[in-house]
Formats: sequence, C-alpha cells, structure tokens
Amino acid sequence: MTVGEALARAESRLLGAGVPEPALNAEQLLEGVTGTPRLLLHLNRGDVLSETESARFEERVSRRERREPLQYIEGETEFMGFPFSVTRDVLIPRPDTEILCEEAIRRLVPGGRLFDLGTGSGALAVSIARLRPDTEVWAGDLSEAALAVAGENAKRNGVHVSFVLGNCLEPVRHLQYDMIISNPPYISEQERAELEPELEMEPAMALFDGADGLTFYKAITKEAPHCLKPGGFLLFEIGYRQAEAVSALLAETIGTPFRVRDYGGNWRVVGAA
Repeated sequence: MTVGEALARAESRLLGAGVPEPALNAEQLLEGVTGTPRLLLHLNRGDVLSETESARFEERVSRRERREPLQYIEGETEFMGFPFSVTRDVLIPRPDTEILCEEAIRRLVPGGRLFDLGTGSGALAVSIARLRPDTEVWAGDLSEAALAVAGENAKRNGVHVSFVLGNCLEPVRHLQYDMIISNPPYISEQERAELEPELEMEPAMALFDGADGLTFYKAITKEAPHCLKPGGFLLFEIGYRQAEAVSALLAETIGTPFRVRDYGGNWRVVGAA
C-alpha cells in the first residue's frame, strides 16, 4: 500500500466516524508510524509502506475511528511548549489551561511555594517548575496512577516536584503555600451530554463533579485558607459559565476576586488573595 492510498482510506474511515479534521488526523497518525514529517508524506505519496508500518497504521486508525483521542494514541502531547506523556489515567492538557499556568507564574513571589491540587499529568506543576526554578513546587492527586504519570513527566522535563497522594488539601494541611492552583473537575452532569465522544475516554473523575460543576470549588475554597500564607493566592481554571459563581465563593473565604479571559474571549481563570 502506498502512502497516498493509506492516507485516502484512513481519511474516509475517520470522516465516516465523525472525527473532526479527518485528513489532518490521518496524516498525524501516519507521521507517528513512519517518523516522516507530514509535508514529506505529501511529497512522497507514491512510497510504499512496509507490512509493519501498514499494520501499525491500521491499529492507530482503528483506535481513532473509535474516537480515542489522538494524544492517547501517540502517548504524548505538549503543554507550554514542553513534552508530556499522557495515558488514559490522566486528563489531556489543554491550551486553555496554559492561561492558568501563565497567570500563576506572573503572580508568584520570588522563592515562593506552590501547590497544584489535582495535578493529573503534572502539566501545570512541571511547567511552573521549569519556568520558575526558584519556586518550591508541590502537587497532589487522588489517583495513584495519575501521580505515576506526573512523576514520569517531572523526570522527563528534568525538574523536582514534591508529589502527594490524597483528597483535596488533606495531605498538606500542615503546610502553608504562597499559591494554590487547581483545574478541578468542573463539568456538570447537565453539560455532560453535550460533549464530544473523545471526552468519554478521559478519566471521569478529572472532568465531572457529578452535580452542578461547583462541588470542588466549594470544597477547595473552604479548605484553602488553612494552607495559604497571609496574602497567598488561590487560582482556579473555570468553565466559561462559572465566573460569577466561583468569584462569589472566593470572595467569601479568600479575598477580592479577579478574572482572566482565554484567547477565545471566555473567562478562564478566577483567583483571589
């Protein structure tokens, strides 16, 4: 089978499965198999794939056809320009979450201590450790499997992060931080039915709160004052409909809230000190 034939067949299958941008997905999947950049695949459409390459490509296309996210198939993604391993034990880092990372870095005091609550792949904690090496970075999660991935990503990026296992801020109640950040599960049950199929393959505990989307914001804003130094920041990523509700929670327990929009113009980060 030639490169051109393989791409055409894959595109047709992915289109039939409702995969967005089927041609681009097919090219990315084949690039991952052959190691040949997409541009060169186009220039060499007559090249013949080996039996091994054809089999690997078929396996990858079948997975994508079932709407498995491309990042899980590849086993990695990028966040803040850094490489991260991802498995189905962790949420795939999104570009929107980079807004939270950038805002945290901007407001961190020199030599400060930060806790990333619900770290998942470790994207936030590891990126901050790379970009602010003066910061003492801690990160926690309820999932042992997620912490294993996060630990691998810290090693991959050559940084030290202190990881702890446990619920919310319970493992670090004896410590105080200059900043606590979190991208908690904030998709409500009402919104769940509106989502693309790919999200159903990501860990539910990292996406859905089983209620109105505010469960974890309520818990964290209640516990955070015990773990924040005077003047310390609490920063959240939020869903685009949650700015008012989360701001109100922060105003009750932390201080005067502020908001930051994402590149699409939606409110994406809410914080207070």
